Amino acid sequence: MKRRILLVDDEVAVLLTLKAVLEISGFDVDTATSAREGKSRIRHREYEMVITDMRMEDEHAGKEVIAAAKEASYNPAIALLTAFPVDDEALSTMGADKMLVKPMHTRILLQQLEALFARHTAAKEKASSKKPVKSAAKKSAAVVKKSAPAKKTVAAKKAAPVVKKAAPAKKVVAKKVAPAKKAAAKKPVAKKAAKKSR
Repeated sequence: MKRRILLVDDEVAVLLTLKAVLEISGFDVDTATSAREGKSRIRHREYEMVITDMRMEDEHAGKEVIAAAKEASYNPAIALLTAFPVDDEALSTMGADKMLVKPMHTRILLQQLEALFARHTAAKEKASSKKPVKSAAKKSAAVVKKSAPAKKTVAAKKAAPVVKKAAPAKKVVAKKVAPAKKAAAKKPVAKKAAKKSR
């Protein structure tokens, strides 16, 4: 199954060139030429990665696309494509996972995207493996807290003598049944003896 990428850039030449390179490399690529169109695509389709330009219809358009991708339930990897590099702190503040500075050689672009895919997939797997463990631990702690009150312990102690008292009654019943079985077993023997004497 091909990995799906959304490319958002207002420069059509850049958009079409990147789309062709990524499709030749085996990716399924959708494009958007504005932040508004990109946000709409993010809401209506799932992507493994969103790559967006920083400055499109205004200076904050790329940030809007990044914010929409961060809000998506499917948690895509996010790369910022820009001709105006920012420092790592600013990149982290925006919410992007990787910065791609254009122009970029095709081989380097593909290597960086593959590295981002690998890191992002590992982070998603790690996060999903921690969630069930935490919730199971919380549930078991809640069960322990609920089952610890002294009232239940007292009830268990009161129930124990009832079980001990009931046990002798079963033995008595068993003793009464046993002689009846012995008597029934002796009758056929007596009949055989009577038949032999005739």
